[in-house]
Amino acid sequence: MSAISASEKVDGFTRKSMRKAQKQKKSQGSSQFRTQSSLVELSPLPQLKDAPSTEQQDLFTQKLQQCCMLFDFMDTVTDLKSKEIKRAALNELVDYVSTNRGVLTEAAYPEIINMISTNIFRTLPPSENPDFDPEEDEPTLEASWPHTQLVYEFLLRFLENPDFQPSMAKRYIDQKFVLQLLELFDSEDPRERDFLKTILHRIYGKFLGLRAFIRKQINNNFLRNINLTTKNKIIINGFALPLKAEHKQFLMKVLIPMHTAKSLALFHAQLAYCIVQFLEKDPTLTEPVIRGLLKFWPKTCSQKEVMFLGEIEEILDVIEPTQFKKVQEPLFKQISKCVANPHFQVAERALYFWNNEYILSLIEENIDKVLPIMFGSLYRISKEHWNPTIVALVYNVLKTLMEMNSVLFDELTSSYKAERQSTSKARHHAKSKEIQEQIRTKVIEIYQSGKGYKAISKALGLQRTTVRGIIHKWQKHGTVVNLPKSGRPTKITPRAQRQLIREATKDPRTTSKELASVKVSVHDSTIRKRLGKQLF
Repeated sequence: MSAISASEKVDGFTRKSMRKAQKQKKSQGSSQFRTQSSLVELSPLPQLKDAPSTEQQDLFTQKLQQCCMLFDFMDTVTDLKSKEIKRAALNELVDYVSTNRGVLTEAAYPEIINMISTNIFRTLPPSENPDFDPEEDEPTLEASWPHTQLVYEFLLRFLENPDFQPSMAKRYIDQKFVLQLLELFDSEDPRERDFLKTILHRIYGKFLGLRAFIRKQINNNFLRNINLTTKNKIIINGFALPLKAEHKQFLMKVLIPMHTAKSLALFHAQLAYCIVQFLEKDPTLTEPVIRGLLKFWPKTCSQKEVMFLGEIEEILDVIEPTQFKKVQEPLFKQISKCVANPHFQVAERALYFWNNEYILSLIEENIDKVLPIMFGSLYRISKEHWNPTIVALVYNVLKTLMEMNSVLFDELTSSYKAERQSTSKARHHAKSKEIQEQIRTKVIEIYQSGKGYKAISKALGLQRTTVRGIIHKWQKHGTVVNLPKSGRPTKITPRAQRQLIREATKDPRTTSKELASVKVSVHDSTIRKRLGKQLF
């Protein structure tokens, strides 16, 4: 057991950066989890190219059987000679299948599949790092890759051999074989996943009877990825034309909902590519796909929003003008929101759409629909956004839109300014009315309490002479009758209340600061009801 430092005894929670610095890149794979074969040392067999043609087939079978021997690659000092003999034999098998004809006899198929299954099918170990981040952490590489790589290479050459007969191989490459192959996609080693993707694609192309089963299992794996796991899944692309209803359902029910996965960043590039392939094959799917993406648009994750915008641009690169017209309104409403996003990366990514010549041509053809949607956000951002880079990009976009249709641009500018002025006036009027209501409420409250000028002037922040002058003016016009020195009026009408408020707010000695300091409100419903009965 390693010694524990005093600081670690005090604080058992070591920093993540320290743990990463201490952690070395490992090649630890799944070999240690396999059932090891016997420890018999291998002996080199004659080379196939040197054997007589009559003996080559038997020697080919012997080498296949020899390569079924497994070794522990976690132990780097034992079985070195046998490991090298097997590596050389695998290299020879790859070359033999690639360059020779007539080697795939009926008797060879079970031996080949047995050797492949023995070497690649195994139980994968649990991840050493539960918080695995593909952008920061090194993946756990397969320790036995020097042999496993050659086995995958052999399988690929076997499937691509001109003499390969699916009718013979289907007895061995069956549903069980495919299931075991799909389970290996959970491997953290990206080299293995790349081989698996290519091999599965070859099997899908050659075994017509397995296609429906493969699609179903991929369906299930994708759904499991959405709901349960955060592991990287390889997106399998490529369905033949014409697309079947089953394919379209796979797109809408599986691929589109995959955008909700927390681990989207791990496979988004492959997912977006797969969706674009669907749209290139069947452009009529564009509208439901874009509406599906808008339905699942991220609300709180800026990183995901940037990914969605990138995918939308890829879709717009292949969209047909007729399909663009169907989605332009909901799509640009969302783009308008993204442009106005305070997170500069989201706004920047949305504004980059205007650097795409094809998208610009689509916008220009539909400028009468797009410009009214985008104008308000762009104009407001040009005046208010905190990031100078975004402001500069917005100015360029506004200039481009103005050049597309200057008449419509001027109309929208005028109407937007008029609307803003109207909104500003309404807001100012509402604020003024709120202050006046506070003053009126306070005056009524003081009058009802029987207090005089001193209390009113103190509450309103006005001089006593100002209040007295206002009240005297009311008396002069007959608004208030018999106002005694105690300050309790015998009559106060709504007109008198409004006059007091008007005079108070217009008094030259009353500043806006004084009015703003008047913070009064009637919270008691009983008082409010009583005042309503007596004064209104």
